[in-house]
Amino acid sequence: MKFHSIFLAIICFVVLSCNGQNSKEIKTIDSKAFAEKMAATPNPQILDVRTPEEFTSDHIDNAKNINWLGTTFVSDVEKLDKSQPVFVYCKSGGRSQKAAEKLNELGFKTIYQLDGGMLKWDAAGFNKPTDKIIGLSVPEYNKLLNSDKKVLINFYAEWCAPCKKMAPYILQMQKDLGDKVVIIRLDADKNKTLISEMKISELPTVLLYDNAVVKWKHSGFISENDLKKQLQ
Repeated sequence: MKFHSIFLAIICFVVLSCNGQNSKEIKTIDSKAFAEKMAATPNPQILDVRTPEEFTSDHIDNAKNINWLGTTFVSDVEKLDKSQPVFVYCKSGGRSQKAAEKLNELGFKTIYQLDGGMLKWDAAGFNKPTDKIIGLSVPEYNKLLNSDKKVLINFYAEWCAPCKKMAPYILQMQKDLGDKVVIIRLDADKNKTLISEMKISELPTVLLYDNAVVKWKHSGFISENDLKKQLQ
């Protein structure tokens, strides 16, 4: 028993030591700190790990696109300088967290991850100003709310795991509850103007309107039962 206890203590020490090392090398910071760190770093290595399509639509200035979901991620990042800080981001933080862990595993010394990704970067006002309207305009969105029924808006994205998990029962609810509530799903990537104007910084996000007034809002995964409770 004594030997068993010592063995367990050693295992715990090793695990905690490894976790401690990772937390020192991967620093998840908010948009303001991320921008300040980049500005203070000569020739910063900025890594956008989204898809090429997402990167083309918008990205942080001077960022290099290396797709986390691509087949050449490791070989491409190996070309970067591991001794210099690397700034990594994606759309909401899920892919960049995995990419940061891989960078740490590959020996990068200082890794800054953008907390909340481009969603929070845009919501904080760090996005590049543009007059171009992408997707629905705010007036067009407001027209969707004109109904004698309650209106549920679901902002989602194809790459978002919680969004995919919620999609089947939201689509079914569109059919089953059509006489009580209007349910509208909007792809965040195709409605960037709305996402920016409404300062939506997390996906999925659902908003429940009654007479065009927000009565309830939820960001992140929500179960079918909990969502139905809000529609009763």
